[in-house]
Amino acid sequence: MAIYKRILLKISGESLMGEKQYGIDETRLGEYAAQIKEIADMGVQIGIVIGGGNIFRGLSGASKGFDRVKGDQMGMLATVINSLALSSALEALGVKTRVLTAIRMEPIGEFYSKAKAIESLERGEVAIFSAGTGNPFFTTDTGSSLRAIEIEADVMLKGTRVDGIYTADPEKDPTATKFDEITYDEIYIRGLKVMDLTATTMCKENKMPIYVFDMDTVGNLKKVMSGEKIGTLVKL
Repeated sequence: MAIYKRILLKISGESLMGEKQYGIDETRLGEYAAQIKEIADMGVQIGIVIGGGNIFRGLSGASKGFDRVKGDQMGMLATVINSLALSSALEALGVKTRVLTAIRMEPIGEFYSKAKAIESLERGEVAIFSAGTGNPFFTTDTGSSLRAIEIEADVMLKGTRVDGIYTADPEKDPTATKFDEITYDEIYIRGLKVMDLTATTMCKENKMPIYVFDMDTVGNLKKVMSGEKIGTLVKL
């Protein structure tokens, strides 16, 4: 039995690169789709937000001379490409999906609304929310927090390449220790880069728990849904 009935899963665009330097690694995409199918088969209602950093990141574009608003809009389009790729990979495994976009672009995806999203989840479809919030200056982390709160998810799962939240970056500091649980306030005080501040604050104000775990290890998503403590839980 899954410990959560309805989840919002946030996947980073960079993770989709896998072993590549740019774009989408088909092997990694297939692994993600298989993991999502596993929990869909458990009866979990799944909403997904994917970043676009494997294709274009608005903030880094702005540092190279792009107008920030246009750069963020390009980043939104990158998330749509990733969402279509994941939708295709899931459909190939027999999982029904629905791509909803925060900016109008029918027939690529349907324009997002909470009612459409929840109707889709209750029908057993995997709802993929793309184009962030539809606004510049907001990250896909904030988009994930917003969608998690809107669809009344039990938890927001943040799938990363690290197996939780540490006192420091474990890839740079070998003495860093992992938290099993941490509060939103402790994240602020310690200056930990879990998500951007806007996203974390939204989750705190709406009592939305965040679970950070390593999504790149095949089978981990099912372990989280089965209640195994393999990551870090952020709560009040």
